Amino acid sequence: ETGPDGSTTYTEAVRVTYRQEWTAYNKAQTTEEEWFGKLLRELCEKVPQPRQDFGRPRLPKSDVVFALATKVYGGMSGRRNATAVRECKDKGLIDKAPHYNSAFRYLEDETLTPILKSLIEQSAAPLSAIESDFAVDSSGFSTSVYDRWFDHKYGRQRSENVWVKAHLMCGVKTHVVTSVEVTPTETADEPHFKPLVESTASRFTIGQVSGDKAYNSHRNLQAVQAVGGSAYIPFKSNTNGAGRDPLWNRLWHFYNFNRSIFLAQYHKRSNVETAFSMIKAKFGTHVRAKMPIAQVNEVLLKVLCHNICVLIQSMYELGIEPSFSTAA
Repeated sequence: ETGPDGSTTYTEAVRVTYRQEWTAYNKAQTTEEEWFGKLLRELCEKVPQPRQDFGRPRLPKSDVVFALATKVYGGMSGRRNATAVRECKDKGLIDKAPHYNSAFRYLEDETLTPILKSLIEQSAAPLSAIESDFAVDSSGFSTSVYDRWFDHKYGRQRSENVWVKAHLMCGVKTHVVTSVEVTPTETADEPHFKPLVESTASRFTIGQVSGDKAYNSHRNLQAVQAVGGSAYIPFKSNTNGAGRDPLWNRLWHFYNFNRSIFLAQYHKRSNVETAFSMIKAKFGTHVRAKMPIAQVNEVLLKVLCHNICVLIQSMYELGIEPSFSTAA
């Protein structure tokens, strides 16, 4: 840095490293499968069962969700996962072991989507005392379905792989997902920012929210301020600070004239990339389902499994005792 008097100051950058708590990490990894079933059972107990006045008795939705989650956690097909489901019934974790075809039919049920989203939110709630800074982003999960069309310009048939898009907000310390939306491929990012913030604010105290330029809008900046937080979202090069919105003007000037301070906080956004990496590395980048509703539900199941694994890790590293007190 060059001062007004022409003097030059050199600042040496120091790389910050963090030590892994290997004892806690190893303990969490070696007991994860045991704890996963217990915590999933506790969550599924809050799944409401619709009233039925006539007809053949339906499977308990709690058991269906449990079976589908264990399938995603194990990474096996529904048929190969049948043995694990029967073992869970023998252990008393579920009342009935759903047949894999029955589980597939429920996976295609749109009423399952809000239930899974509620379970994800409940699974994050035990970390509300730890997380106060959050990051938001979106990422895609590929499918085995293809869109095909005839390209008149080049006179040939073309095809494109269809994928689903997950928009999520996560805590920057534990990478637990606090709220999530799953949409088709072509969905924009910006409209989903406000619902994610409001959903997270209902269970967490929001201090900071970081996101990339795709989320920068008057509405999104005001949404973070409304819940008492500070938004760290960079501005696009074609924007300016001359407008009617005082909040927009203030944040634009802070971004442009305090860039180093802004970037130090904005860097927390990289944690949402870590969360996506954790989900995809452990539960796959691909969804097996072919129907759109089933694809959405399968991605939500991946996120639910991720949150449970984060809770198990937090039990050993942070000493928390998970408690799911909010009903679905």
